[in-house]
Formats: sequence, structure tokens, C-alpha cells
Amino acid sequence: MNHKKLNQRIIFGLKVKQFRQEKGLSFSDLATKSGMSISYLNEIEKGKKFPKVDKIKTLAEALETDYSELISMELSGTYAPVGELLRSNFLNELPLDLFGIELSKVVEIIANAPVRVSAFISTLVEISRNYALGEESFYYSSMRAFTELHYNYFEDIEKAADKFLKENDIPRGQAVDVTSLEQVLKSKYKYDIIEGGLDQYPEMSNLRSVFVEKGKKLLLNSDLTSFQRAFQYGKEIAYGELALKDRSATSSLLKINSFDQVLNHFKAAYFSVAVLISQDHFVKDLEVFFKNKKWDGEAFLNLMRKYNASPEMLFNRLTNLLPKRFGMNKIFFMRVFHDTKSEKFTMDKELHLDRQHQPHGNGLFEKYCRRWLALSLLKDLHEIQQGGKYVGTIVGAQRSHYLGTKDEYFALTLARPGNPGSNINISVTIGILIDEELPQKIHFLKDPSISSKVVNNTCQRCPITDCKERAAPATVIEKREKRKKIQEALNKITGN
Repeated sequence: MNHKKLNQRIIFGLKVKQFRQEKGLSFSDLATKSGMSISYLNEIEKGKKFPKVDKIKTLAEALETDYSELISMELSGTYAPVGELLRSNFLNELPLDLFGIELSKVVEIIANAPVRVSAFISTLVEISRNYALGEESFYYSSMRAFTELHYNYFEDIEKAADKFLKENDIPRGQAVDVTSLEQVLKSKYKYDIIEGGLDQYPEMSNLRSVFVEKGKKLLLNSDLTSFQRAFQYGKEIAYGELALKDRSATSSLLKINSFDQVLNHFKAAYFSVAVLISQDHFVKDLEVFFKNKKWDGEAFLNLMRKYNASPEMLFNRLTNLLPKRFGMNKIFFMRVFHDTKSEKFTMDKELHLDRQHQPHGNGLFEKYCRRWLALSLLKDLHEIQQGGKYVGTIVGAQRSHYLGTKDEYFALTLARPGNPGSNINISVTIGILIDEELPQKIHFLKDPSISSKVVNNTCQRCPITDCKERAAPATVIEKREKRKKIQEALNKITGN
């Protein structure tokens, strides 16, 4: 049922409830007056049923109101904010069905305390406006929450990827031949792949590909690396193999028309990574790596090279498989950009499984802790570059203990240069909460060559006074101490 009809049912139900309560009628009273059952009236008020015209007229008579008033989409009194909320389309933009939540249930909760709950939601909307958050932000937040609830592992997509590899005789446990994926697109899905098809559009230089539905043309950026090309081919194949209809024409989402578009984009990317780094073989490789007694960064880089993967692709796969196959549920992932000219660090992507972990982004424009491996490795990369040396991807490991908590993470980071000619470097980090069981799973965890650091979230909130890496004064801590002293003085004055 479309949202318009659903809203009509919900508002009609709220109006029946409002008139019933204003008349002081119980369900039993209204059932007697209207000749309808209590259960049916209950379904109407919850927005699950919408009666036919004759029954609406009977209800109007029983409620001592006009038929036109009862079917009006206008709500009054304390229910007015609910009507405004529904007409704003805010609730309809949330992908509630993804989480198994019925819109009518949400409205029922709102209707039980319309003024307070509507004010709360209106506050959220106002906050989102102040931070320039539109529908896309809600879509992305919902998508991230959905993946976190499923520990970023989707069995149906894994099976589809495995089936595709078998049906097309594509070897697993090694880098997938790009030409085999290209051949599938051309022969099975009748794609017309145009090499350098985007080169005549300089404004699209940051896009990897554009798909044109008419003629099934795939226009490629000529600067794509082999693994970028393979990843794009894998995504295009996913749209066919998974029968995903609502899609973006561009390789990255520029304009979002619906949540389904975001969801399908995610599914396509997941499928592509699952094809390029097959589940069972990668798990065996990780088991061998984790059994090493000593930390070996080069061995980890060799895993990336074996599958001809990018750092992001490799770490994406780790977030899929560590919880499901190794029981490492409490993990986080983050990607950080370093503008080497301005020395600005920006976190643009993060994922938290099992709970919200300490290293996370914020909208406070504060300086992230420079002790994070995600940042310190980027600094190391930049220093190497300043020395005039070419460097590709570098790797690091750290035990990160978060100040003021019992939380300690094994952090694994890869840092790489950004696009040629840019002043951007990028790091990706995966952090695994260290518990009693982790040393039995990762044998090199206690290797003394792995540095150990006490870290915090941002400099402004960190009380460490002798921090050599500090990038900003502890202003939040200073304000907190000032308020504390004022309160202590006030207690003395008042005798409390």
C-alpha cells in the first residue's frame, strides 16, 4: 500500500479515537452504538482497517459528528502535531520496514503522547536542519544501523556470490581475472563497455563509471586500476545476479532518489567484494596469518596483494568475516582522510559492531587524538613522501587503551596515497576489542614489537597534560573544571 493510503488510514483511526475519547466513550460503548465489534474498532483506531462508506457514516452517527469531518485529513487539538508530522513525509522517508517496524505502530506510540513525542521528533528534525542533514543522511544512517544489526554479514549475498563463481568457473582463493568478469557483462548481460568513456567529461574525473540504461552502456574512467575495474564489474554483475532494479547510474551515489537505491548500492558492493575475496579461502588465509607468533606487517600486505585488493576492500571483507567466522564481534572500522597541506584529518566512514566504540566521528569540529594509529600512520606516510621517496601502502599495528575506560583494542591500519596529483592520503583501520579470548585467536597479540598507546577521542576532551601529540588545548576539560569549582563554591555559600 502506498504512503498516501497508509496515512489516510492512520489519520482516520486517530480521528475516531479522538472523537471517542472526547465523548467519553469506551470501546464497548462505541461497539454498542455502532453495531461493530470491539476488535474491529481497535483495528480501525490503530490504522490497520479503513471501513467502507456505509460503516463510516454509521461511525459518524455514533460519534455524533459529520461524515465529512470524520474523513477529513485534518487533525485538531493535541493530535494536530501528528497530522503535521505525517504530512511532512518525515516518517515515510525512514525505512522502517527494513527493521520490521510498522509505521502504524510508530504513529500509535506518538498518538499516546502526541505533544511530547511530536515535539521530540520535531527537535530531531530541527537539529538535522542545523547540521545540514537531509534525507540522504537519514538513509545512510539507517543503512549503517541495518548493517551493524546484522554484524555486516549477509548470508544470501554470500551464497549468490559463491554460486556465481561456480557457475562461471572462476577460480577462488586468488585474484579474480578482470577479463572473466568483463566477459560475463558482455555475454550474459549484453553490456557495451566503453573504455575511457568518461574522459571527454573532465567534470566526472572523480567517478569510476557511469551506466547508461539505453543500450546498456558502461562508460569507464581510463585511470582505473585493475582492482577498481574488477570491483566496478562486480557491482554491475550484482545488479543482474541479485535482480536489483532501483539503482544509481553513477559508480558512487551522487543523487539519492530512494532508500532502495542506497540499499541496492550496498548490496551490489557487498556482492562484488564477496566475489573478489571468496569467503572460505580468505578465512583459511586469515587463520594462517593469526597463528603467527610474531606480528608480520608484510605478511598482511601480501594478503592484500594475493587478492589484488585495495585497502578498503580488504578491510571491508574483514568486517564481514571476523564476527561470523572468528567470533570477533566487538569491532570498529573507520576511514580517515589527511589533507597534507592543511594538516586536517577527516573521518568520512565508520562502522561499529556490537556497540558504539570509542573512536568515532563527531560534528563538533574537534581535533581527533593524534595517538590513534589511523592518524599517526598517515603522519608517517607524509614524512616519507616529504623525503622524496615513492611509497605505496604501509601497514601498522597498535594496542590502543582508551583513557578512563577498561577498553583496549588491537588496531590494524593501512595507509595509502590518494589519487595522483592530490594532497590527500587515506587510512583505513579495524579495531578489535581485546578480551580474554582474543590472544587464543590472534597468537601474535602479545608480541612486544606491537606498540601500546593510551589514546582518547579528541584533544579538546583529553586530560592528559604531557601529551606530545596534542593538537589543541583541552578546552572541554577546562570548562568542566571551571563549572565544578563554581558548583563547589556555590555549595559552600548555600551550605549544601
